[in-house]
Amino acid sequence: MQFTALAFPIFEKSITDYHKWDNVAAIIHNPYPEKSIEYYLYLKNWIDTVQWHLEDIIRDTGIDPVKALEIKRRIDKSNQDRTDLVELIDSYFLEKYRNTRPSEKATLNTESPAWAIDRLSILALKIFHMQKEVERHGTAGDHNDLCRNKLNILLEQRQDLSSAIDQLLEDIESGKKYMKVYKQMKMYNDPDLNPVLYGKK
Repeated sequence: MQFTALAFPIFEKSITDYHKWDNVAAIIHNPYPEKSIEYYLYLKNWIDTVQWHLEDIIRDTGIDPVKALEIKRRIDKSNQDRTDLVELIDSYFLEKYRNTRPSEKATLNTESPAWAIDRLSILALKIFHMQKEVERHGTAGDHNDLCRNKLNILLEQRQDLSSAIDQLLEDIESGKKYMKVYKQMKMYNDPDLNPVLYGKK
């Protein structure tokens, strides 16, 4: 089974499960064995789904400023959690292909497998919500038709991105490409690197 054929249905399940409550305070019930790749994929998309809705809420022009700041702090933490999960998924691939010897002509990809999978997770959310717009009643003008056209583009993008991810993994496995992972050095959350934070010490 190709990896994206495993991953995308897990993303869809996470999104569907979240929308049973449609509440950013909903508690995750990850159905997969802990520390399995399926577990991490579900958790990754759950984080993305909650953050998607936090981003919607914070764009309410009438939001209370104190509430907005609280949500902004939560989004910052979510971004860090998301990054940590991407790095964890990349660790899975590094371990999986650790005995693969790259060929002398092996090349490096512009992004790691997990960062491409991160984009696929976000794409699953775009497809879900665009489908909702296609089906939404009471819209003005040609809203639904415009959204249907956008949905078709997103579905094409899903096919292309899935194919590219699976090809990348095949190339890593065969030695045509090799993995090199850099830890994301996010500075804004680090009290030793953010001048606003270390200036208060």
